[in-house]
Amino acid sequence: MNVSVFVKWLDRSEEDKKSVKESKIMEELETLKKQAYDAAKEILEIGKCKAGDLFVVGCSTSEVLGDKIGTASSPETAQAVFAGIYQAVQEKQVYLAAQCCEHLNRALILEEEAARKFGYEEVNVVPQPKAGGSFATAAYHAFAHPTAVEHIKASAGMDIGDTLIGMHLRDVAVPVRIAQKQIGCAHVVCARTRAKFIGGVRAIYDENRL
Repeated sequence: MNVSVFVKWLDRSEEDKKSVKESKIMEELETLKKQAYDAAKEILEIGKCKAGDLFVVGCSTSEVLGDKIGTASSPETAQAVFAGIYQAVQEKQVYLAAQCCEHLNRALILEEEAARKFGYEEVNVVPQPKAGGSFATAAYHAFAHPTAVEHIKASAGMDIGDTLIGMHLRDVAVPVRIAQKQIGCAHVVCARTRAKFIGGVRAIYDENRL
């Protein structure tokens, strides 16, 4: 084999390797998207979320990739996870609130329409992968009219990678076990909420709201 032919063979080999690597990455991202969709769809159904409700999601892409939270933020991973969740909430016509990381005090990114509907005060911040997190950044760029708020009271939520979403749920949260225990390497914890029971032992309760 002469030198020029050998060089062409080497180049083609590297291109093939690159193609295989890119194909594997795309396959992994599609898997994450499906896992996120399945998880979101299940909790939305178990939580009996109705059109117009708020659904909060916190996601550490570092944990999804098997790293420590806050150490390896990945925009590509965030976009895949967001795409799966967003598909599920759109099917239910539910508003998605994406929790930012602690650098932004766990503020939330949601559609301006949702913030105004619930009367939440808007704040001025644009999340970044290293200041807000990749998941909130993906939400900010995907929403039609994104805005940020500091506090919400969501009807249900999903925590991907132990990001602590409890502060943004309604007062009485109920843990929910779902079939999808992990998204990538990240632990998934879900919760629905219910109305408070009031009135003591003589009170009668609506079983449809348990």
